[in-house]
Amino acid sequence: MDDVRVAEQKKVLNRLRRAQGQLTAVIAAVEGGGNCRDVVTQLAAVSSALDKAGFVIVSTAMRDCLENPDDENSLTVAELEKLFLTLA
Repeated sequence: MDDVRVAEQKKVLNRLRRAQGQLTAVIAAVEGGGNCRDVVTQLAAVSSALDKAGFVIVSTAMRDCLENPDDENSLTVAELEKLFLTLA
């Protein structure tokens, strides 16, 4: 795995771990009868973190497909489009 790919993977993992921590806080707040505004704000942060992680994953796949179109793991344009739209 090259340095750029390792750096991208690290970014994704950091975002997912942050989202995991935020989701744990949301669950605790709901269980504890937390303030509605705070719960929804925190839930929006979780959603945003997950979306950003997904977009980084898709953009990395796009770059990989452009750089290595004959790779056995390469995705077609239609597959990339479907993945991208899944996040929308």
